[in-house]
Amino acid sequence: MTTAPLLTATLVGVGGALGAVSRHAVGLRVEGRRSLILVNALGSFALGTVSAAPIGSAAALLFGVGFCGAFTTFSSFAAGTVRAATERGPRDAATLAASTLAAALVAFLLGALLVARVFG
Repeated sequence: MTTAPLLTATLVGVGGALGAVSRHAVGLRVEGRRSLILVNALGSFALGTVSAAPIGSAAALLFGVGFCGAFTTFSSFAAGTVRAATERGPRDAATLAASTLAAALVAFLLGALLVARVFG
């Protein structure tokens, strides 16, 4: 069964709105680089759980595509990495990029493993 195009757009839009507001809320509480790493790790963990969970396509659109897509922030990651390079040098930028990527990958795997353990 496929989801109707209007319902698909609505699910992604609602999830995206919730994810964007949540991302902004984290940014208000946690400043700078820690915010960037935190949202990408949390969003990757959430996407790992959504990807591995036995949920329907509507929930995957709402949470995976919409919420996680808006909550995680590749554009902020790119801008933060460039800012780090110009303000503190290439070594600092590389450290930020590597730590963000590592945290996101590990978090995704942990989320997927958690769901596999629970539902497996």
